[in-house]
Amino acid sequence: MAHQILIHASTASGMTTVEALVKHPMDSGFVKDKAGKIIPPHYIEVIEFTHAGKVVLTGFWGPAVSKNPFIKFSFKGGKSGDPISVSWVDNKGEKASVSSNIM
Repeated sequence: MAHQILIHASTASGMTTVEALVKHPMDSGFVKDKAGKIIPPHYIEVIEFTHAGKVVLTGFWGPAVSKNPFIKFSFKGGKSGDPISVSWVDNKGEKASVSSNIM
């Protein structure tokens, strides 16, 4: 599966708001496919957001997070044009990351 991360960040009044949509199956290991076989667990374990190289949010996720999760948060600081990055690692060792600039 091709993993994709869509990220958008904007700043106003000294606060930066980050929104990200992470395309990932987030299979819990408790669901069966159409043939009745258990779909093996495949979920993001750690997701990390950085602003200008400094970590602003780390999330420890598990099998209870829904497919293609959306996350939104804010932090103090950041200005238009600053870099913002997100990366994750899942329980199979797969990784993805993307960078963007704050609007």
